[in-house]
Amino acid sequence: MLLISSMDKMWISFGSMGSMFLAMLFMFFVKTKLQNKFLKAIFGLIAYILLFIGFITMVYIIFNPTKA
Repeated sequence: MLLISSMDKMWISFGSMGSMFLAMLFMFFVKTKLQNKFLKAIFGLIAYILLFIGFITMVYIIFNPTKA
């Protein structure tokens, strides 16, 4: 298992929260503003990919020990 410092964990968690926030904005945009089905599918796919990346990195941060 890769040991990382607490400061690196903080920055990774900020990136994870940022990707989840972007996923939320993309989904809001898809559900309220877009009319084109092709663009809805593309932006929806991007949103789900960002959400998955945010989830995986947050799980990594929670269950990975820090370097002492």
